[in-house]
Amino acid sequence: MTETLALVSSRIDTYRQPVVYMHEDCHVCRSEGFAAQTRIRIDLKDRWIIATLNVVRRGAWLAVDQAALSVSAWAALGAEIGDEAAFSHPEPPASASMIRAKAYGERLDRAGFATIVRDTLDSRLSDLDLAAFVTACAGDRLNEAETVALTRAMKEAGQTLDWGQHTVLDKHCVGGLPGNRTTPIVVAIVAAAGHLIPKTSSRAITSPAGTADTMEVMAPVALDAAALRRVVEAEGGCLVWGGGLALSPADDHFIRVERPCRATNKVRIQRQSG
Repeated sequence: MTETLALVSSRIDTYRQPVVYMHEDCHVCRSEGFAAQTRIRIDLKDRWIIATLNVVRRGAWLAVDQAALSVSAWAALGAEIGDEAAFSHPEPPASASMIRAKAYGERLDRAGFATIVRDTLDSRLSDLDLAAFVTACAGDRLNEAETVALTRAMKEAGQTLDWGQHTVLDKHCVGGLPGNRTTPIVVAIVAAAGHLIPKTSSRAITSPAGTADTMEVMAPVALDAAALRRVVEAEGGCLVWGGGLALSPADDHFIRVERPCRATNKVRIQRQSG
């Protein structure tokens, strides 16, 4: 028999990581053997997600016959007040063996990277899985063929904007230099010269403010695809936050686990230099 619980919204923002909260005395927790940090499949009508479990202690705000969802999990399921969902153990992610192989130095092909990206977007991978993958790809651990394969897998998993026969220009860098804001200057020069440059940028990763954060002081950057197209058609260029466009949605998941790693490394370097 399928185990179900009433859904409630926790109103807790966990960014893009779906989280479910259950009471420690919940009958589903006990019967299914769920524990804190367990990955759980949640089925509601024709939708499903995989979320990470957080266990709520007795006497707290959650009833034993309820499951509270984080903001992202609630939205992904399209849940409504009064809904009941089924909870079960998910199948192991197909990409787990590929991440393990990469961690041991093996080369991955385009199909392997596509599987990892797909499992990432389906929330089949935990933060530990994602951190292992990011670490296995860091430095010089990707050759040229793997870099191209991963880039294409990330691009194909997102939305694509077509600008017709126009030549589209871009300015890109690896980042990591706080206060170095050349992008707004370059985009303005290229657009003023009559070229097409629809530029997306990230928010802060290695510093308090990324390019998109800096630009937001002067103009809105959280534009959808339709608004971006209107701006480019009128001005020839733009500078917007890429995270709101779903052009490469897997990138946001990777950046989320990269950020604390980069911040820790930055503090270590500052201490050594000081």
